[in-house]
Amino acid sequence: MTDSPLLLRDDADGVATLTLNRPQARNALSQGLLEALGTALADLATDQGVRVVVLAGAGPAFCAGHDLKELRAAGYQRGYTESLFAACAEVMTAIVRLPKPVIARVHGIATAAGCQLVASCDLAVTADDARFATPGVNIGLFCSTPMVALSRAVAPKQAMQMLLTGDLIDAPTALRFGLVNELVPAADLVARTAALAGQIAAKSPLTLAMGKEAFYRQAELSLDQAYAYTREVMVRNLEAHDAREGIDAFIDKRAPVWCGR
Repeated sequence: MTDSPLLLRDDADGVATLTLNRPQARNALSQGLLEALGTALADLATDQGVRVVVLAGAGPAFCAGHDLKELRAAGYQRGYTESLFAACAEVMTAIVRLPKPVIARVHGIATAAGCQLVASCDLAVTADDARFATPGVNIGLFCSTPMVALSRAVAPKQAMQMLLTGDLIDAPTALRFGLVNELVPAADLVARTAALAGQIAAKSPLTLAMGKEAFYRQAELSLDQAYAYTREVMVRNLEAHDAREGIDAFIDKRAPVWCGR
């Protein structure tokens, strides 16, 4: 046992880095870690000083999924498992609903609910030696909840291949599947993720929030509904100070000054 916090947070230049801090358990998502993540995401939602969030893991892995030892120790009791999976779903949904982009910084392995975390993030940068899997089928526990995020991030055939075989896929395959955005040498992972986060953090926070919300909402609508909804979003966006400032700056050939409204 250790007194170290389950989740670390570091803020710099508008970017908050949340680091899963159970390295001895490959950052398995215990009930305590899920609670810490949920609390941190709720705090970040209203933190005006943060524009982008990076999700990372301490030690040799990004995240190995749910803590199977904790599951067994709880006796697989229904009340416990219902609470655990509900907390996990709340965290994954909070990532999607967070009004700030979330970037997964992946190294080592991202398996089961750890792969779900990657798929739930808006963007993912991975080390070239990282590996990914939804291996529940190998132990008789189909990755049904990870499937929700996975099936929304990659094509159906690729998702089913991962879910039905449980095989580990390498970083190039994850890139080809669309599970991650970029593959970089392990030594460059932190720097490249920081550069991407910084690039995004330089944008208008209002525009980022409106755009992220619209992206996920329109995807659930029919074509006609999506255009009607995004048309209204564009109209509201143009009523914002930052949009007018951005257009003026573009025309005047100067750098925009964002105020977040």
